[in-house]
Amino acid sequence: MSSYSKESLWTKDFILDTGINFLVYLIYYLLMVIIAVVAKNDLHASLAEAGLASGIFIVGTLIARLLAGQQIELFGRRKMLYCGIVLYLVTTLFYFYIPNLSIMYLIRLTNGFAYGVVSTATSTIIASCIPPARRGEGINYYGLSTSVAAAVGPFIGMFMMTRTSFNAIIELCVGLIVLCVVACLMLHIEEIKLTDAEKAHLSKFSFNNFVEKRVSVISFIGFWVAFCYASVLSFLAAYSQEINLVDAGTFFFVVYAVVITISRPMTGVIFDRKGENYVMYPCFIFLAIGLFMLAITNSAWLLLLSGVFVGLGYGTFMSNGQAVCIKLTPAHRVGVGISTYFVALDLGLGVSPYILGELRPVIGFNGIYELVAIMAVICFVMYHFMYGTRKQKYIIAEESSVSRMPVED
Repeated sequence: MSSYSKESLWTKDFILDTGINFLVYLIYYLLMVIIAVVAKNDLHASLAEAGLASGIFIVGTLIARLLAGQQIELFGRRKMLYCGIVLYLVTTLFYFYIPNLSIMYLIRLTNGFAYGVVSTATSTIIASCIPPARRGEGINYYGLSTSVAAAVGPFIGMFMMTRTSFNAIIELCVGLIVLCVVACLMLHIEEIKLTDAEKAHLSKFSFNNFVEKRVSVISFIGFWVAFCYASVLSFLAAYSQEINLVDAGTFFFVVYAVVITISRPMTGVIFDRKGENYVMYPCFIFLAIGLFMLAITNSAWLLLLSGVFVGLGYGTFMSNGQAVCIKLTPAHRVGVGISTYFVALDLGLGVSPYILGELRPVIGFNGIYELVAIMAVICFVMYHFMYGTRKQKYIIAEESSVSRMPVED
């Protein structure tokens, strides 16, 4: 293999894996924004019951990430991806039959589990598709697929909900998953050849096989960063109505998506050339500025400008945090490391709306955004003392990671 091909980023496998990830996340976000409406309108659910229909999906995802992170190298990356995508297809087909809320909860739980398996598999597989020298750049391009899906998915869901039936939306989702199945069959997946000792260690039912200690610090910080960002996801629509900026609020995530699309490649290159601190420190500052702007906004331009800073903040942290996890973790435990990181993000996104929602009657939306802006500054401080000045203690020598190169299955 030539030196150029070793450093090539835009390979067939990188594009396919990124494309699969994009479609999987697109379906997730598309259904997430409409499922509560379906529960209320078609099944006459209360607001709390409709919220549970949305939230129980995350429970399934968390269970899947913990199990898949431990088992992926033992079970095999290819088998994990294939099983996950087939289960994702089957559980999505179940949406055609929802006679009552109990069935909806079961479908959402299993669909979330399937999504967790597939997304963990694609995030693990991508590590072997990226040259080590271009890790930050590659992960940022890969993470862009998730971020664009987060903007496009809700738009498609809300657009179709007002113009067609729920069954038509599910038909679209099924068609997209069939495309994923075809792409999976075309994807060349490299497996890690484990030693007997590594197999024995990963086979044990222990805390270490579900949580990767090497990424515990960045995951802990990620929990709080996601906690801050969830205030935007959960309350921006209601907040923009309260301050009479509904039109601007509608375009907030469009601005967010555009900003991260432009910035991701640049931050990836900085990560590779300068190191993670040059990327991570600014992202906490940008996030704090964006959230503070939301707290004081009284005009459309300020609301949209906050979207720029939130995109540079959370959007930058999410993908570069994943790159840090891959950097810290040996090849045969990348699955566990990625799982640990995304479980922390999911927990932050899931816990935040309830806690901040309880505070809303007391401090209002302005107080909520002031609070999370302060928390973003605290994240800066935590990162500095827990990782930024001590990162060499966490980083495994790259020779040790590179020496465990993936092998063809």
